Amino acid sequence: MIKNVVLVHGGFVDGSGWQGVHRILTGEGFSVRIVQNPTLSLADDVAVTKRAIATCDGPVILVGHSYGGAVISEAGTDPKVKGLVYITAFAPDQGESVSTLIANPAPGAPVPPILPPQDGFLFLDRAKFAASFGADVAPELAAFMADSQVPWGVEALAGKVSKPAWRGKPTWYLIATEDKMIPPPAQRSMAQRAECKIVETPGSHSVYVSRPKVVADLIAQAARDAK
Repeated sequence: MIKNVVLVHGGFVDGSGWQGVHRILTGEGFSVRIVQNPTLSLADDVAVTKRAIATCDGPVILVGHSYGGAVISEAGTDPKVKGLVYITAFAPDQGESVSTLIANPAPGAPVPPILPPQDGFLFLDRAKFAASFGADVAPELAAFMADSQVPWGVEALAGKVSKPAWRGKPTWYLIATEDKMIPPPAQRSMAQRAECKIVETPGSHSVYVSRPKVVADLIAQAARDAK
């Protein structure tokens, strides 16, 4: 079984949201690294993630939430990476970016409350953050997440994947069926295209915060099954 796990966060947040998942996985004997992406550009975030992979002493399961899925799609070509786990995440193909994947939302799909860019960075409307990003997170924590948002660079959203790692490595995908940021049908479409092993669970976009056991169990499954 693979013992090294690298966790990659998405936009608007930092790596601290992985605390519950980290606690479970380390309690089960895994060695876990949590990437702190600056989310300024995809290239920067891929470089930061690869540095985290380099600190591991053997094969790695690489995990991405939301925009972190774009990061692991690019960084996952690292030879140490033996499996990819997408947690309600973007899974771009060659030449795609988060920007292209969200360009044409399906009719009736929820529209994330992203404010107009300021100096090249995006924020979510704080008043609508909980409902859209973390409806099943404890209200006090959701309020903290709203107030501690990390500016998400427009350049990061526009970063295109060159060679998606999911085309050559085993992949898993957790669909959060109550996600208001990435609609579940879009999640299913990306997961099926990438030929992921799919698990569905009730949960918001912040399912990694609200349901860490479900997330950790899928990561552990990947660690057992990846070769």
